[in-house]
Amino acid sequence: MKELLRTNDPTVIAYASALLEGEEIGSFQMDVHMSVLEGSIGILPRRLMVRDGDLHRARRVLRDNDIDVDG
Repeated sequence: MKELLRTNDPTVIAYASALLEGEEIGSFQMDVHMSVLEGSIGILPRRLMVRDGDLHRARRVLRDNDIDVDG
């Protein structure tokens, strides 16, 4: 799995996940439960992961929808 997106904004993760699902690209959210360690203040970013083979297509989908992705 490769990291597609890292953000502190849970709405961006939700939107990106919905876009990927619409394109039938599987994704997995990591660090969702880190709020237990940080005290729910939102300083630790969440990551959205995709399969290695889907990375380039997933980046294109997010860029086409104005979501900034590295790489």
